[in-house]
Amino acid sequence: MIYKVLYQKTMIQNPRRETTETLYTEAESAIEVRATLAAKTEFNIESVEELTGNYLEYEQKSPDFQITNLAEF
Repeated sequence: MIYKVLYQKTMIQNPRRETTETLYTEAESAIEVRATLAAKTEFNIESVEELTGNYLEYEQKSPDFQITNLAEF
């Protein structure tokens, strides 16, 4: 499954919409995504959303859509 992750680069500052970053990744579950990012990064994860159907098609049209491998972290 493909997930969209909204996050801040650090946990030190309060989340602000203007500094929210996005990454797309493939994993078995949202729990796996959260656990991997929590263990390997300093990200403040705002949300993890599964993308399917029309939502996935819409995101794939974005020039910023690129699947990030969780093993890269």
